[in-house]
Amino acid sequence: MQTAYTTCPLCEATCGLELTIDGERVVSVRGDQHDVFSAGFICPKGAAFGDLDADPDRLRGPRVRRDGVLVPASWDEAFAAVEAGLLPILQAHGRDSVALYQGNPNVHTLAGVMFGGQLRKALGSRNLYSASTLDQMPKQVACGYMYGSPFSIAVPDVDRTDYLLMLGADPYSSNGSLWTAPDLPGRLRALRERGGRLVVVDPRRSRTARHADRHIAIRPGADVYLLLGLAHELFARGLVALGRLEEHVTGVAAVRALVEPFRPEVVANRCGVDAATIADLATELSGADRAAVYGRIGTTTVPHGTVTSWLVDVLNVLTGNLDRPGGVMFPLPALGHRGKGSGPGFVTGRWHSRVRGLPEVIGELPAVTLADEIAEPGPGQVRALITTAGNPVLSVPNSDRLDRALAGLEFMVSVDPYVNETTRHADVILPPPPPSQKSHYDAAFYTLSVRNIAKYSPRPVPLAPGLLDECDIVVRLIAILSGQGSTVDVGGVEVAERLLDDRLRRGPYELSLEQLRARPHGIDLGPLTPRLPEILRTPSGRVELCPAPIAAEVNRLAASGPVGPDESLVLIGRRHLRTNNSWMHNVPSLMRGRDLCTMLINPADAARLGLAPGAAARVTSRVGQVDVTVEITDDIAAGAVSIPHGFGHDRPGVELTVAGRQPGVNSNRLTDDQAVDPLSGTAVLNAVPVTVAPVPVSGNGAAVRTEAVGAGA
Repeated sequence: MQTAYTTCPLCEATCGLELTIDGERVVSVRGDQHDVFSAGFICPKGAAFGDLDADPDRLRGPRVRRDGVLVPASWDEAFAAVEAGLLPILQAHGRDSVALYQGNPNVHTLAGVMFGGQLRKALGSRNLYSASTLDQMPKQVACGYMYGSPFSIAVPDVDRTDYLLMLGADPYSSNGSLWTAPDLPGRLRALRERGGRLVVVDPRRSRTARHADRHIAIRPGADVYLLLGLAHELFARGLVALGRLEEHVTGVAAVRALVEPFRPEVVANRCGVDAATIADLATELSGADRAAVYGRIGTTTVPHGTVTSWLVDVLNVLTGNLDRPGGVMFPLPALGHRGKGSGPGFVTGRWHSRVRGLPEVIGELPAVTLADEIAEPGPGQVRALITTAGNPVLSVPNSDRLDRALAGLEFMVSVDPYVNETTRHADVILPPPPPSQKSHYDAAFYTLSVRNIAKYSPRPVPLAPGLLDECDIVVRLIAILSGQGSTVDVGGVEVAERLLDDRLRRGPYELSLEQLRARPHGIDLGPLTPRLPEILRTPSGRVELCPAPIAAEVNRLAASGPVGPDESLVLIGRRHLRTNNSWMHNVPSLMRGRDLCTMLINPADAARLGLAPGAAARVTSRVGQVDVTVEITDDIAAGAVSIPHGFGHDRPGVELTVAGRQPGVNSNRLTDDQAVDPLSGTAVLNAVPVTVAPVPVSGNGAAVRTEAVGAGA
């Protein structure tokens, strides 16, 4: 038996793990008590690290499609097939004929962080897509306009704050998102124990909301109106107090004029929160010594996600809580660097998608239009696809349409350890090794961390015979796309470590990879400190509080008509502690117990629609239909129903044994690929209009189930 230490790669919390290893097998996992950041905390996903690692359905070698069937192949055969499949398409139809989709797991891997950008550059296509436009892109766009960089995202200084207003987030289930903090539940409990307050705004009484001082149920997708009303109240009652931010902010007067129409009495009907509650929130937020406002996926994957994300930071500015201890602060990661306090600023729309004319954002196009670009004939049509660590058939709206589009590709290659709903369409699958056989450095999440941390974890278990390190896989793809051929020996792992070492040495703490290797529990670089104005990249060298594109959207909101009462339902998602998107559904220890994929509905709505607990409901949207098990609870507000994201493992050809036993339904058969946030192109995955009815019953009393059908084009 040997002991090894690593960092959990299964969510954003970056918890340290202590592994007990027998030979080359992980036999037990516990939290690393000496980890400088997580101090022994572990969640069910981390505890299942060994089970995920040893999953028998995980591919242990490449697959290549021959005579219509994915069969085992050698690495040389697989890369030769990639070269033979991609190069003729590139030569005949140009670079834009090949698209790249990068999934969320890329930011959890050294290969994705070190070589993801180089892969994009080597491909040279404008058809670049990622999970960002299914998740956090509105926040990045808002920060880009305000601070000049879409990567300058302030996080709540949870360990020092007195008041936290949280919207559209459930860190008790997600462990935090765009907010890296191991044991966030413990940190939130500590906030309350020291006399602080936690207020949660959510259509559902989530696990986090149950532990809050106050839960405010809101109409799904309407957070923008609540925040506009709060901003109005701060100005109207003289509660704006920028403090030291005065010299660093421009546009305050313009924001005041912009929010003038949004009096609490006006927005109350739109957001479902009464005017008195809005006034109370303004009083509490402005009166706290140190306060923070935080919004997450429930505020980004909605019709006005960028405006909502902007308002979160506007409130932090107006109350003087941006860039101050106990407010929201900008981390300084070991791979970061200090700036000069100004720069060229941020723009979008440097090119547009061929079919729908959707604008580019941060070098990529919205994932909602990938199916358009594949299905629509003509010059520039996408004929081939590369996916790395993504499952867009479960993640992209109107997923049945994308599923059909993938089946019509001329060639597809996937870097993925499974034959899943997406990779079943691939001509070549290149599987990375399991987590225990990978080196790890959380370059992405340390930019969102509540403390400045650096930690490198070499692979705990030697690379098994027949496997190839993920860095080598991606670098060989880069070599093929760069014209160097499929057989070049590139040494991806060594290159990644040299790049990491170089960036550490040039970083603000002048560390080295050797130093990190000598500190397996990590190096604590201290609490967050103020970074204004040096972090700014705006031409003015100030926080641009009222960017013109956002102001235009707010004016359109002001001009829209009032919302009347109705009995329509809208669909929202939800998270589970034991899953992360679709990653964990093939791990037996995480799938035990009750069915996780149910539809939550309020008792009043269930009674009105004639739905019984445990029965089947038919949920229909503009684009599709699913039959799902009913769970009646007053934890969800009337007018909303909730189905979790990432399920739907029932398609033919999928090789996920455990997930296939409880496949659940894919909520993205209901979400609409035509609905996007206009400023970021991000999919509207929450507040989706649906109708709900009991599944018809046959003559023998059994529910008549149907195949989920996509109604969209």
